[in-house]
Amino acid sequence: MTDKLKVIIAWLLVFIWMAIIFYFSSQQGEESSELSSGLVQVVVEITEKLVPNTVNRLDYNTLHHFIRKQGHFFIYFILGILTSNALTLSRVKGQKNIWLSLSVCVIYAITDEVHQVFVPGRSGEVRDVLIDSIGAFAGIVIYRNLRFLKKGF
Repeated sequence: MTDKLKVIIAWLLVFIWMAIIFYFSSQQGEESSELSSGLVQVVVEITEKLVPNTVNRLDYNTLHHFIRKQGHFFIYFILGILTSNALTLSRVKGQKNIWLSLSVCVIYAITDEVHQVFVPGRSGEVRDVLIDSIGAFAGIVIYRNLRFLKKGF
């Protein structure tokens, strides 16, 4: 595979992931809540099988909130990895790669929250931008460290 094709594929993955984020953000409040409630139910069932009577002590709403916020972290963690990879393949190196990757992710997180303001039943929250940004930064740092270790050995 040529270097040019690798760069195109890497950026295509970034834009596909952004489209997935946009899709989830476009879901109306009730639909989004139902989706995460289904995930919470799976977590509850697995937890009950592993450690019986644990969920009775947990507040379902707290668990639901926690899982939703973890979702924010995870999707931007992946976006951070994909963006840093695309920039690396585009020959953007070092600190410039880190800051540019983070800037792309943070700007997208901000526009994502602004977009949600216009979706019925949703709202844009600064806290979510912070969670998204931390997730992106974690993804970027892990990606960069793994690349460094791979080159070092």
